[in-house]
Amino acid sequence: MFVKLLSGGFLGLETYPVEVQVDISNGLPFFNIVGLADTAVKEAKERVRSAIKNSGFSFPQRRITVNLAPSDRKKSGSIYDLPVALGILLATNQASGEILKDIVFLGELALNGEIKPVRGVLAVVLGLKREGFKKFFVPRGNVGELELIKGIEVYTAHSLEEVAKGKLQRVDYKENLPKADRKYPLDFADIKGQKQVKRALEIAVAGFHHIAMVGTPGSGKSMLAKRVPSVMPPMEEWEILEVSQIYSVAGLLSGGLITERPFRAPHYSASETALIGGGSSPMPGEISLAHRGVLFTDELAEFPRKVLEVLRQPLEDGKVLISRAGYKVEFPSKFLWVSALNPCPCGNYKHPFKECVCKPSQIRRYLKKISSPLWERIDLKVWVNPVETEKLISPSQEENSRQIRERVLKDLPEEKILKGLTDLPTPMITAQLLLRKNITIQRFVIFVLKSAPLVILQ
Repeated sequence: MFVKLLSGGFLGLETYPVEVQVDISNGLPFFNIVGLADTAVKEAKERVRSAIKNSGFSFPQRRITVNLAPSDRKKSGSIYDLPVALGILLATNQASGEILKDIVFLGELALNGEIKPVRGVLAVVLGLKREGFKKFFVPRGNVGELELIKGIEVYTAHSLEEVAKGKLQRVDYKENLPKADRKYPLDFADIKGQKQVKRALEIAVAGFHHIAMVGTPGSGKSMLAKRVPSVMPPMEEWEILEVSQIYSVAGLLSGGLITERPFRAPHYSASETALIGGGSSPMPGEISLAHRGVLFTDELAEFPRKVLEVLRQPLEDGKVLISRAGYKVEFPSKFLWVSALNPCPCGNYKHPFKECVCKPSQIRRYLKKISSPLWERIDLKVWVNPVETEKLISPSQEENSRQIRERVLKDLPEEKILKGLTDLPTPMITAQLLLRKNITIQRFVIFVLKSAPLVILQ
């Protein structure tokens, strides 16, 4: 007997419908899955066999062939366990097929028949919705990912037995996400002094300008960078879906959507693939996981030059195209790049009371790791001096992140600029910001004449 069910697949952020075709015929007991399936899909045979038996059904001792069409597209992951098991039950008349008609099934099966969450659900549902599919069955652990998608019907259940008996639960979502007060765990009020650096970070956030903080060790560069997301504007619904889709493909969604701006801080030993993405099965890299948020590269000069150079094209285009022998995928990568670095190998160059032991040639060699084209893509550079002891122990109150964020929201450019849909060049945007913030005429004139990124140095 022949049966087919609907499912979906993905390669990067590209999605496509998959037809799960099950044929059971007479012959020696044999269970085979074809259709360019990877190891995880082929291992579904054992999961499906045990899940069917442990759910109170009988597994047919006949020849079973499962085809995942289209057969020329690679299938990966455990997302097909549920439709394969349902196809076998339908083909052996152990389940009713009427209620399961026109539903796209996604889900992994535990050996006891429980339906487990899988990665890529949000990306698949968004992609298949664009192709006209309206009904989706997803595991309970993935239900929270779909609450912002309008115009679809979402069903769920706890186990294979419930689905086979037609006991599907329709999920009803609220109209919009509840507006909650943002409580970021880190606040600029924790940092004493550094008014000039905070001001530079405020300008960087308001205009989405990349910024580098140069200063001696212990001056607070990392502390400042980690608090940048606390002053960024709240995410719009379209941004939440865009970012969550990337995290869904990476398997980093824990049952809900990403509602706060991402902050990614890769170690300087990270490889090119870790930074831009890729692998045998394409996965988003750190620059894509930082999309619409902050990518923080601490100890910038310690990164291998070859690794840093891969940032040049994504910084310009806001996306990265990964081409390999077996695939070509594109991931978005529009992020605010915040960097921190020491001015020299020993870190004490221009330190108020510590002596620098580096030779000029050593300093040049150290800073040469950052190429000129990459350095020019950083719009703001600011020097960070260590805070005096008197300031650190003083009881004075510092400006908190909420106050800074209110100014940032006032100074945001037009909505089109915020969404990255404008052709307005960076120097023009920066000029608008300078005017609004009453930066001195002399500095503004120099900036316009040079048509170069703003540099704030002491």
